Amino acid sequence: MVALQIRDVPDEVRDILADRARQLGQSLQGYLLELVKSEAERAGNVALLQRFEDRDDGAASTMADTVRERDAERAVRDTQLGPAPDGPGAAT
Repeated sequence: MVALQIRDVPDEVRDILADRARQLGQSLQGYLLELVKSEAERAGNVALLQRFEDRDDGAASTMADTVRERDAERAVRDTQLGPAPDGPGAAT
């Protein structure tokens, strides 16, 4: 494995990161490693999406179409399931 070193990190930035790590029950090193790994995974996801962005053999729907379809499906599901236990009409 490779070791990374970051120079010239302002004290206040280091303190914020260390506090966040502590809140999550992690060491600063463990927390930063998770951040770096997460960023690397996102970069891979972006690269994969960019490979397909110019393709026109898939769905031609827009994001707005997808959101409308999702909302319609949720409405059907909610009608079938009835009100949520903590929603309107819930027993108290």
